[in-house]
Amino acid sequence: MIPFERTPEPADFDVRVRQPGQRWLAEGDAKRMPDYWRRAARDLQAAFKGLCGYTAMWLSAPGTVDHFVSRDEDPSLAYEWTNFRYATASINSSKSALRSDQVLDPFEVGDGWFEVILPSCQMVLTDRCPPEFRDRAQTMLKRLKLGDGESFVDFRQQWYRMYCEGKLSLEGLAQCAPLIARAVRKQRERAAAEPAVSDGAPRSTPTGVSDS
Repeated sequence: MIPFERTPEPADFDVRVRQPGQRWLAEGDAKRMPDYWRRAARDLQAAFKGLCGYTAMWLSAPGTVDHFVSRDEDPSLAYEWTNFRYATASINSSKSALRSDQVLDPFEVGDGWFEVILPSCQMVLTDRCPPEFRDRAQTMLKRLKLGDGESFVDFRQQWYRMYCEGKLSLEGLAQCAPLIARAVRKQRERAAAEPAVSDGAPRSTPTGVSDS
C-alpha cells in the first residue's frame, strides 16, 4: 500500500449517485441497494490514477468501487464519494469479510509503511509504520493476502519482469507499480554503495536491473 490523496467529489456526483441512492435508502430495501455507485467508477479510477488502493498496482482491467465502510456496516455511506476506494475485484470481495476498523484506509497509509522485496516480490511491513497501525497493517497482509498471496506476487513479478526485459522504463514502472520501482531504486543504491572488488574493478549491476 502507498499513500493516496483524497480528491473532491465529481461535479455531477450528487445528482447521479447520492440523490438517487438516498431516495432508495429512504423508500426501498436497504438490503437490495441499486449499484448507483458504479456511475462514479471512471471518476474513481482517475482519482486513484488507475492504481488499486490496496495492491498499489495499475489495473489492466477495470477495477471496482470498494466501499471502505461496507454497506452492511453502515448503509448510509453506500452512496458517499468519501467512502469509495478503487480496488481490484478480488480485494473488494475478500475485504467484505472484514470490518473497517480491521483494515487500513489507503488515505491514512504513510509513505514507506510497506515495501516490496526483490526478487521474491513479496510485500512486507516496515519499521516506518507506527505501532497504532501495525495490527491493521498485518491483517491486510495476511487476510487479504497482500503480502505473499500467489496471485499478487505473480502480478508484481510480471511488472518487475517487464522492467528487467527493457519493456518498461523505471519511470513507467513507477507509474504502474510504484512499490516495485522503489525497490529497484533501493537495490541500485545498495549496489552502488558496495565497495569495489579486490582487483579494483567495480561491481556489476545486479542481475535483471537495467539502467533505463
